[in-house]
Amino acid sequence: MQVHHLSEHNSVLNHYLKQIRHVGIQTDSMRFRRNIERIGEVMAYEVSKTLPYATEDVPTPLGTAQVNTVAQPIVLGTILRAGLPLHQGFLNVFDDAENAFISAFRRIGTNGELEIVSEYLAAPALDGKILILVDPMLASGASMEIAYKALLSHGTPAAVHLCSVIAAPEGIELLQSVMPKETTLWCAAIDDHLNENKYIVPGLGDAGDLCFGDKL
Repeated sequence: MQVHHLSEHNSVLNHYLKQIRHVGIQTDSMRFRRNIERIGEVMAYEVSKTLPYATEDVPTPLGTAQVNTVAQPIVLGTILRAGLPLHQGFLNVFDDAENAFISAFRRIGTNGELEIVSEYLAAPALDGKILILVDPMLASGASMEIAYKALLSHGTPAAVHLCSVIAAPEGIELLQSVMPKETTLWCAAIDDHLNENKYIVPGLGDAGDLCFGDKL
């Protein structure tokens, strides 16, 4: 699996990362959502550089222009609920993409261990398409793995791109062991480790709560 760590290279992306992490700024939920969306736009542009392209003849008022355009249909998959602003950022760039939505949430299992549960899936056919699966926080990697495996019930994509704003090494290691070798992982930032509650350190807290408020 190829891993891209985008904040290793200086760009405006780092400004957005600063604001979503900063405890004095991130409490503004509207700004937090917008910054996640803007990070999605930057990441989508970086992903776009690696996609297959074909030349298309485009009629203009004065003639015909040749333009290289993405050669395969794209499906944007998102893990609810925290993924929605990131999804919107990608959709702002890939505005003709199809869309898929998957639920994934944490709960304490019968053995007392933390587990990831998925109960909802809505997706188009995936055969032969480019799947871009987004989730702001790649912690243990279990949510991304479950979402990908659930989506396979709708077909086998031609290529898979996984995109997270902040990732932990533990999550990356899991995905490297379970995803197809040709998968590409895009991370705005890769942090130090997971704590005992499976939160990324230094991270930013709970992205879903910061976007949409506390949950029961």
